[in-house]
Amino acid sequence: MDGTLLRTLGSGLAAGAAGTTALNAATYLDMALRARPASSTPEESARRLAHAAGVQIPGDEEAQQNRLAGLGPLLGIGAGLATGVALAAARAVGFRPGRTVGAAVAAAAAMAAGNAPMVVLKITDPRTWSAAEWASDILPHLAYGIAADAVLRSES
Repeated sequence: MDGTLLRTLGSGLAAGAAGTTALNAATYLDMALRARPASSTPEESARRLAHAAGVQIPGDEEAQQNRLAGLGPLLGIGAGLATGVALAAARAVGFRPGRTVGAAVAAAAAMAAGNAPMVVLKITDPRTWSAAEWASDILPHLAYGIAADAVLRSES
């Protein structure tokens, strides 16, 4: 594998990991401050993706639910890492916006990567979200964008 490709992949994974960590921290802080329950959409996404792929989640109902409780967040981590790699690839081909635009682009990309599959699977519809629901989605993604952009800047 070419050194530039490996560097881009490594930078993207580091940016995605930092962004995902920041997003999760912001989400958990929001849950703690507002006593907001965890969202069930990640688990529902895993359930519907498995069904669409014709994959049976093994075990009885409790075991399946436990597996989905692990698979749902793993989907989010995968989306965060993939977004980081895509952002690093964009930088590698010359897309180098300023800090504010870079963080906003990273946030929007992460939000699209996380929410688009749930919209396609008809798990959620952002057109019906309240202002509080939008805030609880946008703010953690802004944390992702700021962290991911900072890592990508430090790598170049």
